[in-house]
Amino acid sequence: MKVRLSIILALVLSIICAKAQDKSDAAEYRKVVTQRADKIVQSLGIADSSKYKQVREIIADQYIALNNIHDTRNAEVKKVKENLKDNKEQASAEVKKLEAAADESLSKLHKQYLQNLSEQLSKKQIEQVKNGMTYNVLPKTYKAYQEMLPNLKKKEKKQILAWLTEAREHAMDAESSEKKHAWFGKYKGRINNYLSGHGIDMNKAGKEWQERIRAANAQSKSVN
Repeated sequence: MKVRLSIILALVLSIICAKAQDKSDAAEYRKVVTQRADKIVQSLGIADSSKYKQVREIIADQYIALNNIHDTRNAEVKKVKENLKDNKEQASAEVKKLEAAADESLSKLHKQYLQNLSEQLSKKQIEQVKNGMTYNVLPKTYKAYQEMLPNLKKKEKKQILAWLTEAREHAMDAESSEKKHAWFGKYKGRINNYLSGHGIDMNKAGKEWQERIRAANAQSKSVN
């Protein structure tokens, strides 16, 4: 009887410790994403401290919600692959269902997030938030294309910006830095194919741009 009681107590203690660890991990993650959100909000020029904190919480909550969806999907995918390791076809079908369900949750979350931001911020500020969540890849890449190809037509610039904007919407919901950049990489491939189809030699243009950068740097050093 005493042995059985000690086993039960040990199990209870392990559960309590596990829950305490989960709470500790959750608190630490909230701290991390709040700091990340704070860096974004700092660029928005919000003077009202109450509004500042509210916007910061909206962004931090979004990071947490995204993480929960990704972690839940990844755990379920792992479980399916382990349980169906001898039936790859069924495992693949189940994984696709899980990924589709996660994508649907991400889409709903994305729309609600933008709605929450729109209640607090201007369109320009929301653009800043989106860029902040995606390492400012959109404005940097759009600028780079214009510098590399100074003779771009208006409709070409418009198409480049449209695709980079679409890439950013996906990247906002991605689970890691690598996957955020992967979305932009995918769309940059589409942009390069589009420009090549318009008669632009992208390899040649890239080399000439790098030569211009090196020449400008050399001139700057000689002046200093």
